[in-house]
Amino acid sequence: MVWLLRRLAVSTGLVWVVATIVFLAIHLVPGDPAELLLSQGGVAPDPAAVAELRTQLGLDQPILVQYGDSMLHLLGGDLGQSLQDQSSVAQEIGRRLPRTLELIGAAMLLALLVGIPVGTLAATRHNSVFDRAVTALSGLALSIPVFVLGTVIIFVFAQSLHWVPAGGYVAFAAAPGLHLLLLLMPAAALGVGLAAAIFRMSRAAVLDVIAQDYVRTARAKGVARGRILRHHVLRNALLPVVTIVALHLGGLLGGTVLVEYVFNWPGLSGLLVGAVMARDYPEVVGVVFTISVLFVALNFAVDILYAALDPRVRYG
Repeated sequence: MVWLLRRLAVSTGLVWVVATIVFLAIHLVPGDPAELLLSQGGVAPDPAAVAELRTQLGLDQPILVQYGDSMLHLLGGDLGQSLQDQSSVAQEIGRRLPRTLELIGAAMLLALLVGIPVGTLAATRHNSVFDRAVTALSGLALSIPVFVLGTVIIFVFAQSLHWVPAGGYVAFAAAPGLHLLLLLMPAAALGVGLAAAIFRMSRAAVLDVIAQDYVRTARAKGVARGRILRHHVLRNALLPVVTIVALHLGGLLGGTVLVEYVFNWPGLSGLLVGAVMARDYPEVVGVVFTISVLFVALNFAVDILYAALDPRVRYG
């Protein structure tokens, strides 16, 4: 319990640091944010409009007052209003966030379902034709940018074979089958790189565990191969796999920006791109802060999983 509270305190501190960095980044950027937001086509905006927007955003207040107000609003879940249509930024993020989480969850599920079994099978068939082939394929998968892979997937499965639509979104409640079909392609594009990384780590970890003395002892006692693999090898081999998943979470979150754009998936990253293009300051800040908090929360969940797999972590 003490370990859990300590990790929770660290995660809370990280969220505060992220909020502070986002606040400072906006104010350290050269130029007046209000003037930049109102500038169109290089034409200087009306000074009265700039002054009104500065008041609306609270930019006319002292920096410490702005910082305090910003932190209080974040504590209350208030991310401000969009400059485009005066809608609540928090409500729009709340509407789109489940779609991004669904995409990340599907990509990770596909990566785990492919990476761990194939990596384990390759390790148990070390130096075989299968092992060499999938190892080479994993290197290729790691080298392909996610937007290139997404474009290739659309060209092959949507444009050439006509198996699936090229992209878009349909609510699960409206059409469950079509929803899952539309989810499959972006999840695959996002998860291929992670699957390759998990495969390589699983293969290396299983090879390392298989060579341990306690595995050889279990074999000498006549324990069935499947039981050795399940109870002795995989449990210990999963620890570095959890680590590699945690290290790739940032890349997975970053990859959603390109994947959602390529497949027209209306998630959080698409909202961020639209807000940047429209120079919607409150929406940009809200989305960046939400993505940062999401990253901290996912890493906190990974810490808990790591502790569950290896109790020694709780006493470290």
